[in-house]
Amino acid sequence: MQYLVSVLFDDSVVPRDDEMAAIDAFNDRMRAEGHWVFAGGLAAPSAATVLDNRDGAGLITDGPYVETKEYLAGFWVFEAPDLDVALKIAAEGSRACNRRVEVRPFAQP
Repeated sequence: MQYLVSVLFDDSVVPRDDEMAAIDAFNDRMRAEGHWVFAGGLAAPSAATVLDNRDGAGLITDGPYVETKEYLAGFWVFEAPDLDVALKIAAEGSRACNRRVEVRPFAQP
């Protein structure tokens, strides 16, 4: 099963060098252990563009879809046999990046 681990942050400060080193080491270990699927860091919310083409509306808005104190700073997608393992991995990721994280399983077809 795959899990999305969203990294939550409340500031536009980029990760410090020691945090990036910890993230890189964590990512390398997840690859070696076979949990790694994909990951990425995201630009600040101010770089977002929201599109709404429902019913052909064609609306484009600069900025995030919602103004909030916290935002999605990045994410991991991991493979894990169950939620308990996914939560353990996410806890280690939270420690590595020094941020709160949210874990959600991908919906099964």
